Amino acid sequence: MDDANQPIRAKRTELAGALCAAILSLSAMAPSRAAELSSGIMQLYTSVSIYPPSASTMTVCYGFVCRRREMLDFGAADRAALARIMATGRANAAAERAAVQKAVIWFDRRMGPILGTDKRVAKADFRANDDKHNYDCWDTTRNTTSLMLVMQSWNLFKFHDVGDPHYRGFSLGQTPHNTAVLLERATKVEWAVDLWPRGYLQPPDVMTVAKWVTED
Repeated sequence: MDDANQPIRAKRTELAGALCAAILSLSAMAPSRAAELSSGIMQLYTSVSIYPPSASTMTVCYGFVCRRREMLDFGAADRAALARIMATGRANAAAERAAVQKAVIWFDRRMGPILGTDKRVAKADFRANDDKHNYDCWDTTRNTTSLMLVMQSWNLFKFHDVGDPHYRGFSLGQTPHNTAVLLERATKVEWAVDLWPRGYLQPPDVMTVAKWVTED
């Protein structure tokens, strides 16, 4: 009787192994780090129904509030370029923030000819009537946050972590606006990394969030 059931047990083991392999394969396809992201960061992605970045790919948003999208798959040359840039910021936290500015410029140059955003202007919004060539502040916040999350997953940050995005525009006369954020590990100071006020290939504004929320 035991020998008669042996083929059945072997078949069940084979099916279980195949099911386990399928589950592992699906898990590998899911965006990495999603479970580790804060609700504030996840909201950037769930609000426009896109995946958060993985260690190898990110959705690039443009066209205002991510109405236009393009995938950026990071190749070996991209990773090497960003690693070289971030290596210039190993001395201290200020140097690392300056390196992040250069990394954002790299992103601008990398995607500009692909998207047409090499024609983009500073502070673009719907009044520019040129959504196909521009980012609004939602796009720059998502893209900068995603780029920094990718670099964080590569362990390129020594002094910072990616923080929750911040918003302003609650006071009378202040225009609503949002930004990506770096959190300095040692001091817990939050730093805005804001590309939207700058034109193509210009470095993003980097300042404390405490200062950024008072700006117009």
